[in-house]
Amino acid sequence: MNRFRPSLAHLTALAILLWLSPSCAREQILFSIQVQPAVETFGSTNTPVSADAGLQVQLRALGSYAHPPVTKDITDQVAWDSNTPGIATVTSTGLLTATGQDCGDALVSATVVTNTNGNRSSSGAVVTGYMTATVVCFTGSITTGPALTVDFAGAGAGTVTSSPPGLGCASTCTGNFPSGTQVTLTASPNGSTFGSWVGCDAVAGQTCTVDLSSARTVTVTFN
Repeated sequence: MNRFRPSLAHLTALAILLWLSPSCAREQILFSIQVQPAVETFGSTNTPVSADAGLQVQLRALGSYAHPPVTKDITDQVAWDSNTPGIATVTSTGLLTATGQDCGDALVSATVVTNTNGNRSSSGAVVTGYMTATVVCFTGSITTGPALTVDFAGAGAGTVTSSPPGLGCASTCTGNFPSGTQVTLTASPNGSTFGSWVGCDAVAGQTCTVDLSSARTVTVTFN
């Protein structure tokens, strides 16, 4: 009786078919993460660092996979982290925010602890991508003049910024402006709702206008 003995060529062809067959369910492996933008700069040398508080940008994490090669948006699948929260923080969804406390560079990372494409995984691997968040240090002269203080009330959270620049904070803060300056304050809720302004010369929605000829205090409420 003749028995079929597979040759090396037959075995090679079979191996290729198994390699290409979708039924083999080969793992799609994540090998790199690119964070966009790679660099983000907040503020300027003429703007006090505190005035940068609340400035934001949405980051994206793009994962590059092999077998087959493909790039996917994995922004909501990575673990986000900032190594210097005093400069900038980042939420679990990749929202980068300048805190208005310190200037300099913060290294922000996006990490996947276990490679996965949503259907298949290869345990044990750690892949990380990085970007740099920079808050420019203030080197201008300190403005002298009447002080404008913003107090915060309510159970909610938010930030207040001013035009012209000089105030930017998420808790009680004070800035000085030349006498006679009309300062417009803008309230931006953070995970809460805007409540009200008290102590303004004029209010329009979430903005408060103050004609600053002497020291003033206004109060913003977030619920």
